[in-house]
This record gives sequence, structure tokens and C-alpha cells, in this order.
Amino acid sequence: MLPATFKLAAGISYRHMRNMTGLQKNAIVAIHHKLSSLSGPGPSSWISHVRRRSSLLSSRIEEEPACTEVDLAYVKQGQEALQKSISILSEQDGWQTEIITASGDKVLSKVLPDIGKVFKLEVVLEQHPDDLYNELVDNMEQMGDWNPNVKQVKILQKIGQDTMVTHEVSAETPGNVVGPRDFVSVRCAKRRGSTCFLAGMSTQHPGMPEQKGVVRAENGPTCIVMRPSAEDPDKTKFTWLLSIDLKGWIPKTIINRVLSQTQLDFANHLRQRMMVSGGLEAAALAC
Repeated sequence: MLPATFKLAAGISYRHMRNMTGLQKNAIVAIHHKLSSLSGPGPSSWISHVRRRSSLLSSRIEEEPACTEVDLAYVKQGQEALQKSISILSEQDGWQTEIITASGDKVLSKVLPDIGKVFKLEVVLEQHPDDLYNELVDNMEQMGDWNPNVKQVKILQKIGQDTMVTHEVSAETPGNVVGPRDFVSVRCAKRRGSTCFLAGMSTQHPGMPEQKGVVRAENGPTCIVMRPSAEDPDKTKFTWLLSIDLKGWIPKTIINRVLSQTQLDFANHLRQRMMVSGGLEAAALAC
């Protein structure tokens, strides 16, 4: 929690935060330069597309209502989570296989300096990225209805079109090997052409102090990337970068197993959710 808290506090107190236009321009320039540096000699298509479309961010922010200094600090933190996540996902070397299912779902892991072990889920889903984005972003607070690993997701605050602060409560694992955890996160949701992003990291919010009886865990940078499958543009290549500190005295072997399985379970629950919602939509159109 301390690194995220320090960055948020520093962003609020920094004199330049008092100049909204200056902050926005600096944020855009920083992201543009970072994405440019990620491209290398052979960038993947989605990273190149993000770089080309990054100039749109400036005009979109300028259209949004005026924000307070605290709001702008959250926006900056969300953009930082997205930037770091893209940087991690752009590095293809060093990933170790944790799980591969018979259907091709895959969980990989990698140990990074200053972050620790991160996990990456790679699956193909039958739905278009826009449909998945709508479910995971627009219907975010309904996640507890279809994902048994989540008790509740609540949006504490929305800042502009792309940023929100959320509170999530996870369910205990079978046998209560890992008890309930809660998270306060800043999230950055963006569309760049045909690619959709949902990035986040831990933060603090006055509306949700630590809760008695629940361990406050930390996450981030995390990011879900959804882009059309190369084989079928109506399907989605779904990538989920997960970096999380569950806190408490839990052996690393158990943590690794729990987090890998949680990612696979999420993919399966999301598949079921989209099949059900798709069936309901078809039934409604037929009436």
C-alpha cells in the first residue's frame, strides 16, 4: 500500500497539479513516449495500435468536466497502471508455464524486480471484445452475481470517462485456505481502436477505510487486454496480467496455486456469463 499511497500523496501535493492543462499534457507526452519505447524492432500489432491512438487521449480529457487535484491524482495513477502493464506484457521473454488446460487456456508467470511474481492468463473467448468490455466495465458491479470468487464490487467514485475507484471483496477459497480479502483500486478503462483495456492498481479512498475482520490486500499493476483474435475477429484474445499481494502468512506455493486457479476460474465463469447473457438477448429479440 505504501508505494501507491506515496505516489497519490505526492501527486496531490506537487505544485504542478494545480495546473490541470499542464498535467494533462505531461501525462499524454509521458504515455506517448513510453509506448513508443516499447515498440522495439518488431512490435505486436496491439501495442503499435495503442501508440498510434494515444494522441486521442488529450482531446478526450479536455472534453471532460473539471476535476479536483485529488481526482487528477487518481487519473494519473490509473494511467501509470496502464503504462506499467503494457510494458510488462510487451516483454515476451522469461515467462514460465504454470497451467495449460485441455482447451488451451494458459497461465504463465514471471518474477519482476520491485514487483515480485506476476501471472498472465491467455485465453480465447467466443465473444467480440466490445461485448466483453461492456460486461467487465459497464456492468462491473454485477460481477459478484456470476463470479463466485467475488463477493462484491462497488464503484466508489467515477472520474471522467476512463477512471474510477472501486472496492472489491473476494470470497474465501475452499476450505478457507485463504480467507476473504478486500481491495481498493483505481481503474483505467480505455478503448484504442479494436483493443480494449482495463488496468488498475491499489490506492486509498476516504470512502473505504480498512474493514474490521477483512484483510486489506494490494494489487497492481494489473490489466485485462481484449483484442480480436487473429483467426476470427468476432472472437477475443483475452489476456489478464495479475499482480497481487494477498497479505497474511500464506506459503508461496499456496499463493501461486490459488492465483493461477483463480485466473482459470475467472475465464470459465466469464464464458458462462456471456453465454447466459447472449441467450437472454436472443430471447428478448425474438419476442
